[in-house]
Amino acid sequence: MNWLDQVKWDAQGLVPVIAQEHATGDVLMFAWMNREALEKTAELGRAVYFSRSRNRLWFKGEESGHVQQVHEMRLDCDNDVVLLKITQLGHEPGIACHTGRHSCFYSVLKDGAWTPVEPVLKDPQTIYR
Repeated sequence: MNWLDQVKWDAQGLVPVIAQEHATGDVLMFAWMNREALEKTAELGRAVYFSRSRNRLWFKGEESGHVQQVHEMRLDCDNDVVLLKITQLGHEPGIACHTGRHSCFYSVLKDGAWTPVEPVLKDPQTIYR
């Protein structure tokens, strides 16, 4: 059986993907992949996602330069979530989020409100042209 056939794709042909920093274990982001994106990620050794809003493949870093080098790909016990162990590369290494932060998970629930606890490392206006 082909390794791609072992993935349990949802009704839209997608699988959720978590990007985790290889060196620190930090969870950097969540995204989606279709079959082609997962195959290209394995082939290229860099993260390729499926953008639901653009309805096309999204080569992480194609606009920002914040590329994700993939060290390892894992599939969970139910075969329906992929974990990528990555190194975040680019002009400003360590920025994974479109807000200019290290991680997309930068807000913590405090006193009934989501509070940002990670700094903006670079103004997103200067990242995306």
